[in-house]
Amino acid sequence: MTSHSGQGVGAPDKRARLKAIIGGSTGNLVEWYDWYAYAAFTLYFAPHFFPSEDRTAQLLSAAGIFAVGFLMRPIGAWLMGVYADRHGRKSGLTLSVSLMCAGSLLIAVTPGYEVIGVGAPLLLVLARLMQGLSIGGEYGASATYLTEMAGKDRRGFYSSFQYVTLIAGQLVAICVLLLLQSILTEAQLDAWGWRIPFAIGGALAVIVFWLRRGLAETQSYEVAKAEGAPKSGFIELITNHPRETLTVMLLTAGGTIAFYAYSIYMQKFLVNTAGFGRETASEINGITLFVFMLLQPVAGALSDRIGRKPLMIGFGVMGMLCTYPIFATLAVMRDPLIAGLLVMAGLVIVTGYTSINAVVKAELFPAHIRALGVALPYALANTLFGGTAEFVALWFKQSGMKSAFYIYVSVMIAISLTVYIRMRDTKAHSRILED
Repeated sequence: MTSHSGQGVGAPDKRARLKAIIGGSTGNLVEWYDWYAYAAFTLYFAPHFFPSEDRTAQLLSAAGIFAVGFLMRPIGAWLMGVYADRHGRKSGLTLSVSLMCAGSLLIAVTPGYEVIGVGAPLLLVLARLMQGLSIGGEYGASATYLTEMAGKDRRGFYSSFQYVTLIAGQLVAICVLLLLQSILTEAQLDAWGWRIPFAIGGALAVIVFWLRRGLAETQSYEVAKAEGAPKSGFIELITNHPRETLTVMLLTAGGTIAFYAYSIYMQKFLVNTAGFGRETASEINGITLFVFMLLQPVAGALSDRIGRKPLMIGFGVMGMLCTYPIFATLAVMRDPLIAGLLVMAGLVIVTGYTSINAVVKAELFPAHIRALGVALPYALANTLFGGTAEFVALWFKQSGMKSAFYIYVSVMIAISLTVYIRMRDTKAHSRILED
């Protein structure tokens, strides 16, 4: 489709597209590294902010603040989604990384509970609120940017790098953890070493700020601006695109809780339930996530050939049927190799959602409201289900009902499966008109 070719806004060539996608992805990686560093180092800093003799209670408190960060994600998605629709995807990406930088540096320098008392967890909450605001806008802007910069026959492949860099950010956080575990003693890491990754994240975010200022704008945004399309906004979204908005929320619900269960929560699960050492759990988490990351472009490219719908249905069916047995077996597993294979099996299943969720959401909306349409309903679903997954899991465990979490995840995936079955394949019905 080339219906906009006469608007005077030329489609980028292959080299320009590649440069923009690499630039956007690099920034996305640092954003998500900053976000995940909190989860990767929770086992070390939780005692400084939440003194308690009960490890599960400490983790529960830290997970609660992790969930609090998600409360800001819908606000960030709304404000920066509108900003990216009205002022450009590049501007939205630059603003989001600035907020992430400030949040990371605040965590790096906040004194512990023993020094400033209740002020410590309060500052931690403030930092996570800033990061939540940032990441809420980041997803919509980056998912929209990557999808719009890709050609119509390669959107699945190129947009999959949104999750490649999301996972890479998580992997870098884990690698920093493994490196610090190898060069610092346990006592040093517990005392002050956990601050290092947040300082690194803040410094990298400064670099990314300047990198993003040099990115090219997308053709979709320029065309919508030239045509004088309606202004992006919440009322415009819910009034004229209610079906698409609800679709994004429901298709995200099962996918996001599955992703957080098999990635973010898995490190704690392997330590706190399966009984592995922290180093072993980190290694299993790191290796499986690396393979998971490599699978994203493969599945994204597959969706360019066979469509988005078969991959989402595959995730829904397998996730619904396999989540309970995978977690139940892991809970009593003592062999690291078999545990790693089980975690990997779960992540392979989740790939059917993660690899294409960005492109599916972007293809549902017209350009003038695409960043907001991708960001806000996704952020709402993440706040309700993804951000609370770890907290819910730990609450069930503390209540003596750990298997209830496995059922909960399976049911949420089943709900999303009904949406996957009923919706049209966005590859064949895309609202992205540019080549």
